[in-house]
Amino acid sequence: MSKKLYFMEPSDTLEQLKQYYFPPYITLAHIFHAPKGWKLKPRVLKQFQLQYVIEGIADYHINGREYVTRRGDLLFHRPNEPHHVSTRPDHPYICISIVFHFGNSGFPIQQLVDSDSETGSHYTGNYQNHTLEQKITELVHHYRMPDVTDHFHCQSLLTQILLQLSAQKKELVVRSSKKEDANKAKLILIRNYISSHLQEGFEHQELEKLSGWSRNYIIIQFRSTFGMTPMQYLVWIRLEKAKELALQSGLAFGEIANRVGYTNIHAFGKIFKRKTGMSLSQFCSTLFKDTPDQ
Repeated sequence: MSKKLYFMEPSDTLEQLKQYYFPPYITLAHIFHAPKGWKLKPRVLKQFQLQYVIEGIADYHINGREYVTRRGDLLFHRPNEPHHVSTRPDHPYICISIVFHFGNSGFPIQQLVDSDSETGSHYTGNYQNHTLEQKITELVHHYRMPDVTDHFHCQSLLTQILLQLSAQKKELVVRSSKKEDANKAKLILIRNYISSHLQEGFEHQELEKLSGWSRNYIIIQFRSTFGMTPMQYLVWIRLEKAKELALQSGLAFGEIANRVGYTNIHAFGKIFKRKTGMSLSQFCSTLFKDTPDQ
């Protein structure tokens, strides 16, 4: 088998891969012990690649993204992505490279493995002492064997690896969705708590106890979801409630200020004007202004 199969277009390799009767077609699977000071010059492969670190550290650059890879890290390359590698002084580097393709089948591998194709990430996780590590090393062993059963075993192992990565991808999506739902529920709880304590206000310790989050995390998440901090939200609902009372209740402005949490009517007036651009009396007059005769 040509050592340069993994550089070729997938369709051009099929003539030399007669030991494989169906995809995935494996064009390279080997363990590489990097000599001291070794570097891989920039190159582009036209096939998929899995790169697994057995020992040491290397700086991996793929399509403009940088990864510091260590023992157990697994990277996934897509076709036509420029990449290069550099090792570090006083650190050995041993890795496994598996290059493969699906011939002319057009197999949608991105739906199976490509966990972050939109952002371009290539890191799939760390699998030190994991069953996936065992399958990767076993694949390399069988790849060296000449028998058709070994080739079939290689394909089976690669399929298992891809399925395992796919299962992990789905699990991460489910976890992320559950976490997002839980976060959303907590944020609604915080928002409702602030709304129900409109008059007396709140202390951040109360929100921390309610949610189990830190003050900074609450502020970040609340702003991200509602476009304002909890304290800004409190001011906003107070002013909205003040507008409602001014229009519907007939209460004096001092009583309105008190009902929305301000004991000092002058402080309330300043905040209202700063936030709305007008005083409360001006706000009311603009709504009750006589309309001209038609």
